[in-house]
Amino acid sequence: MRGSRTAQQYDPLGAMGSRPLVVVLGAAGVLWAILVSIFDRDVLGSPTLSAVAVLLVAASTAVVIVASSPFRAPFPRWAFVAHVALLGTAVVASVAAQWGPDRNALNDFMSLLTATGIVMAAPYRPWLDLVVGGVVLAAADAVTWGVAATVFPHAVPVAVSAFLAAAPTLVLTVAAVVFAWTFAGLAERVQIRAGSYSVERAERDGIAESVQQDRSSILAEDVAPFFAELRTRETITDADRARARSIADGIRRVMVADADRTWLQQAVRAEGGAAATIDDPDGLIAALDADQRTVVRTFLRAVLRASTVDPAGFHATVERRPDDRVDVIVEAAVADSDVGIHRAFDPYLAVLRVTFPDLDVAVRPSALALRFSYDQH
Repeated sequence: MRGSRTAQQYDPLGAMGSRPLVVVLGAAGVLWAILVSIFDRDVLGSPTLSAVAVLLVAASTAVVIVASSPFRAPFPRWAFVAHVALLGTAVVASVAAQWGPDRNALNDFMSLLTATGIVMAAPYRPWLDLVVGGVVLAAADAVTWGVAATVFPHAVPVAVSAFLAAAPTLVLTVAAVVFAWTFAGLAERVQIRAGSYSVERAERDGIAESVQQDRSSILAEDVAPFFAELRTRETITDADRARARSIADGIRRVMVADADRTWLQQAVRAEGGAAATIDDPDGLIAALDADQRTVVRTFLRAVLRASTVDPAGFHATVERRPDDRVDVIVEAAVADSDVGIHRAFDPYLAVLRVTFPDLDVAVRPSALALRFSYDQH
């Protein structure tokens, strides 16, 4: 399990908060590559290949920045593979650009940029991917610098030159792997403890609370006044009997409605959405697992408690697709601009996107609509 999930999947908001650091590292790496290529070369070499190396670094940075967007989550494996491939190719281009008796490995910016390249991807890929990517880039550094040191020997042995070129990447790869492994382990333990409060228990408690509230309301508004009125009378009339039957029928209807209500309806009602409409006649929403329900509940709480949202304008539809997946369509009336809607709900949408990768969001002034799907278990 720990080898397949990422920090971004365990903590989407944390990964979203760390993204500015990824952007800064990437931009700083590109800028440094440009400056070193122009001002700090022992060997004049090929300006064209230097430019190619810088462009490859810029391309790898762009891949990570785009793929790490919370609205494209989760970070796909193909993006990580492309990132590593571009950096590895940039290593070869950079050494080829200064082909000659270069005495200072630090002048080759790629020996450090391959290291920071692994760090940039640490929150977004599992530790196994980081190990493979780091080893590949360290090998690229070692081989290219080892070849250069063999062709143009100097006082430092070839093996030492190769190791020094690969060392930064190996060190930061170990750091990134330890981070990913430790984070996943801690997150799993937290989830296991949280799971002790089961979905079934949460639903049971929610239903019990809802039933208690509805029954208390009936008792306070109907039953208690009725009995108080009967105490003042000497005889019970047919009208009293009819009223008693009506109150009993009302209690029975509340009990039946509570028994038929899904956890989604319970959650919406609990957040003040009694006027909202939920269309799920087959109870398909019950197929969501504990993690998915937690994310959906959190989003519902944020939406229905927002001062700009009218609960009466909230509508959710749950329907089965021909491929046996289930679609959830949510629409909410929001008294705000599209910018304001993004500002209020983007963090929650980021978490939803990690949980439901096919999430489709439409934001326009005064309205928020989204659609996602899941497998029936």
